[in-house]
Amino acid sequence: MSNRLQGSIITNIPRTFTTVRKHSFFAPTPRVWFNSLPIGMEGNDISISTVASEMVVGDRELLDKKIAAIRSTGHQKLQVIADFDRTLTRYSINGQLGSSSHGLVRQENPEFDAKRQQLYEYYHPLEFSPTIPIEEKTRLMEEWWGKTHALLIEGGLTYDTIKQSVANASIAFREGVAELFEFLEERDIPVLIFSAGLADIIEEVLRQKLHRSFKNVKIVSNRMLFDSNGRLVSFKGKTIHSLNKNEHALDMAAPLHDRLGDIDGSTDDNASVKRRTNVLLLGDHVGDLGMSDGLNYETRISVGFLNDHIEKSLSSYSKAFDVVYLNDAPMWGVVKLVSQLCSAGVD
Repeated sequence: MSNRLQGSIITNIPRTFTTVRKHSFFAPTPRVWFNSLPIGMEGNDISISTVASEMVVGDRELLDKKIAAIRSTGHQKLQVIADFDRTLTRYSINGQLGSSSHGLVRQENPEFDAKRQQLYEYYHPLEFSPTIPIEEKTRLMEEWWGKTHALLIEGGLTYDTIKQSVANASIAFREGVAELFEFLEERDIPVLIFSAGLADIIEEVLRQKLHRSFKNVKIVSNRMLFDSNGRLVSFKGKTIHSLNKNEHALDMAAPLHDRLGDIDGSTDDNASVKRRTNVLLLGDHVGDLGMSDGLNYETRISVGFLNDHIEKSLSSYSKAFDVVYLNDAPMWGVVKLVSQLCSAGVD
């Protein structure tokens, strides 16, 4: 949501939420804050003086306990799990809805783009229907993804087309994402990007928008296979769709392609990642909380990005997530939180 939160929304928020004041990440007064959050990480090159965004904490006492628990065990036990579209990327760009990694593809034959749009218009309402049983909904999602992938193959999608599609797309990372990845990479903290989209497109977005690779980043998404001419011929492994993107799909993941640049050192293998039992989870939908399913975690802090329909959804988001950022907020608050989680001792 590009425009700022209206005053009528503020008056309707329950007083049990937590205020966060200047020069303090979590302050004791039990109210909502809508203010500028200062950013300044000791020992890092972040020079952002203020970040205008809104943040809601539903249960400050519980959040403080989780922060203390993660800090007490050290950052060696921490991993970050993140959704991609409209979590790491911005919801709105110049007042318009930003592209998703799946939706940005433009095939050479526009007929196939139209067919994929028709599939979206048919299946998308079914995805969120409250009356369809989960087993049936899962079958429908597998059907939708399968038909979409078949159209990409039939339409002769090439990697050159993917690169051009990304270059032309209205997609951008939230401010602070690159700094977040760099901070985590320096401490060998793995980042798992879970997406029901296309891994190859996500990698290309990383390459074009962040202009570098990160050895600690693993993408859990649908992987394309190309022939020697760069033409899509198939997809690798089981389909990952909106209802099964979780730690059970981790064995399907692969490190970033070499096309992102040489990667020095090795990434954590799957078994090592699963031994990291403290989780920072980032998502833009309550369903993203399921990304940690299959992981026997000890402590999880969840951060939700509520980008639109704020008045309607704030109550459910504040109950589901430990921290909620509103209005397409930047990532600086998460950078500050990670810095706090990785600092030794207790404040």
